[in-house]
Amino acid sequence: MQTNSYLLTEDKINEIRKSVDIVDIISGYLPLTTRGKNFFGVCPFHSDHSPSMSVSKERQIYTCFSCGASGNVFNFVMDYENINFTSAVKLIASKAGIFLDINEKNTNDKNKELYDIFELTQKFYSNNINTNYGKEAKEYLNKRSINNEAVKEFGIGLSLNKNDLLTNLLINKNYKTDVAIKTGLIMKRENGHTDTYVNRIMFPLFDLTGKIVGYSGRVYNTDSKSKYFNIKETEIFKKGELLYNYHKAKDNVRKENQLIVVEGFMDVIRLYTVGITNVVATMGTAVTKSQALLMKRLSNNIILCFDGDDAGNDATNSCIDDLNKIGIIPKVVRLENNLDPDEYIIKQGKQKFIEKLNNPINAMDYKMSYLKKEKELSNNLDMSKYVDEVLKELLKIENDTYIELSLKKLSQESGLELDYLRNKINKKEAKIIKKVEPKIILKQNKYDVAEQSLIYYMLSNKEVIKLYNKKNPYISNENYRKLAREINMYYKDYGNIEIADLMTYFKDNETILKTINELLKLNKKEDLNIEEINDYINLLKAKTIDDQIKEIQGNIKNENDINKKTEMLQKIIEYKKMKNGEENND
Repeated sequence: MQTNSYLLTEDKINEIRKSVDIVDIISGYLPLTTRGKNFFGVCPFHSDHSPSMSVSKERQIYTCFSCGASGNVFNFVMDYENINFTSAVKLIASKAGIFLDINEKNTNDKNKELYDIFELTQKFYSNNINTNYGKEAKEYLNKRSINNEAVKEFGIGLSLNKNDLLTNLLINKNYKTDVAIKTGLIMKRENGHTDTYVNRIMFPLFDLTGKIVGYSGRVYNTDSKSKYFNIKETEIFKKGELLYNYHKAKDNVRKENQLIVVEGFMDVIRLYTVGITNVVATMGTAVTKSQALLMKRLSNNIILCFDGDDAGNDATNSCIDDLNKIGIIPKVVRLENNLDPDEYIIKQGKQKFIEKLNNPINAMDYKMSYLKKEKELSNNLDMSKYVDEVLKELLKIENDTYIELSLKKLSQESGLELDYLRNKINKKEAKIIKKVEPKIILKQNKYDVAEQSLIYYMLSNKEVIKLYNKKNPYISNENYRKLAREINMYYKDYGNIEIADLMTYFKDNETILKTINELLKLNKKEDLNIEEINDYINLLKAKTIDDQIKEIQGNIKNENDINKKTEMLQKIIEYKKMKNGEENND
């Protein structure tokens, strides 16, 4: 194994990138199928239903032709794992057997002080629960079958029954008061500042990489209507963009090829204590699109196990809809007696819960059961409403086999002919298709195509760059012009060109990267014909001459001086000769 204890250089980064195959790396995250030269998979970065992401083994890049996501192996890992560039390079290096001794704490982070405060606070709260002051809190947790190992595993701590202990600690450590207030851990009062959390068991909340970004404090020795008090949102803590335990669960989910989704972090902790580690929590909120996509990134095989009460029932129904929108059909576990997973395991035991997990309900069976609520199916009107509601749900699903099986079940329940139900759903589908407005396709002129094609091939072919420099055509599109200039500078510095390396080189230039992504979506043929490039360049040079001729012709109309008009006409003749020369130039 190789060790490098110096800062990353461009050459070192490129060496690490070339030490792995992007197809191997991405196929470790999601299934890829071969189609021609490239590999295709369902894009994890948007609500994708069919494979729209292409992975090129030859160019070592990926491109989604639907949402436009593209990049090299580092970009993919950064976006999929929600980590920064340095972490992505380290991860890829580790897969290649290259160890990089880089301290990421030295990297520039505009929110570094926020993270540092949470890190210090975690040490403070953890220390508190392990002192005599934490004895009662520990006893409370032990009574709820949360042992010391779980306390340590999930960083559970304690805020003491004093108003300013944390405030004084942060001030003594010279943290800015306004930043400390921004964390939500302390707040202003008349004569200074005070701790937000007092006498509560503290559950740290983590971002997708495992950094602490917030807390939820639970009362344990007093009566309170609000058992849990969650910290306010900040730049680094957006509840709807996180899943509790994501950072710890992701490897276990891939190992088990299954993701279990629960509502609360106590449910996650309970499952961990009985050895079920492929689990995340929505933290009791309605599932957002961001959270649904995070679930999809972890696995297509998802089991929803929300609380057994009516609210959990509604949350399950809503989450099924959210997952259906992004092409996932989850399975469902429902717990009787209104129990949540934490309570169920304590009362019924680990084995009973595992039996539930091994026998989940499919989403449509659950939906049909949910839609029967408060309906008397012996009543024709209620049965009619029920049938229409089930058909409406089936329209959200793209799996034909799944739809057919559900229609057979509905036919048996309702007594309606299967062909009648098929026709009914087909008519509903036809109405939806009719309502969809046709896409407006903007026609491109030949000059736009020439500019796009020229820059597209400059991204990965040095012969095209040489030709561009030799003939120097004018690019009217400002973003393409800037990209061409940057590509030239890169080629001049490094003497070679590979699109995967360019992606790394321009990682901090949002405009350039956006332009590259737009060009990659064009998906032009990879076999280059240099004669076509010559034609594109000559066409652009001819257009430049035409533009100059038009400008002179406009000036002639406004010119009264005969001599100047003659000079202008002579200039037009010269330009036309130049144009003929360009058009005849091979």
